[in-house]
Amino acid sequence: MSAKDLNVDSESDLAAGLVVIGEISAVFGVKGWLKVHSYTEPFDNILAYDNWLLEKNGQTRQVVIDEARRHSNGIVVHIKDVDDRDIAKAYCKSQIKIPLSAMPELSKDDYYWHQLEGLQVYLQDEAGQAGLLIGSVDHLIETGANDVLVIISKPKDMSKSKGKSESEEILIPYLLDKVVKSVDIDNGTMLVDWQMDDAE
Repeated sequence: MSAKDLNVDSESDLAAGLVVIGEISAVFGVKGWLKVHSYTEPFDNILAYDNWLLEKNGQTRQVVIDEARRHSNGIVVHIKDVDDRDIAKAYCKSQIKIPLSAMPELSKDDYYWHQLEGLQVYLQDEAGQAGLLIGSVDHLIETGANDVLVIISKPKDMSKSKGKSESEEILIPYLLDKVVKSVDIDNGTMLVDWQMDDAE
């Protein structure tokens, strides 16, 4: 049971049915190869998709990856018809996107990160039901041990327990069953068992 590390870069991406799976980080060698920073888990799953949409400075172009391989602790790829280092440089810092429809379906209790972002997060009360609304999931952080939910609280959410007037970030480990008691994608909610003092 886990959250898969794939990001929707914006609401417009989600509306367009796109998801960000990585970024072109740098050129590699002199024959047009490029280094890739993958957001997929495991990281080389990005190579399962060969028709990428690359977006940079608001411009999007579709490319075909004709060669790819693991190199050291990363991945390098070659874009079809890009055989020169100077031409390849133009692709650096591009976000790599694919259609959401190209992503595999996950098993029960597994979610992609973009599915969790925006969910309203409630503290579980003594009866095991939704109690205080503490905020919404802004994004997740990969730590190696487990993913961490970054929840943005709103003043009205925290007024009963904190008395604070400004929004704040609350960090909660994404541990299903232990901390995250339920995820309801259809209704846009998440129930957590968490002491607010632990989130500071």
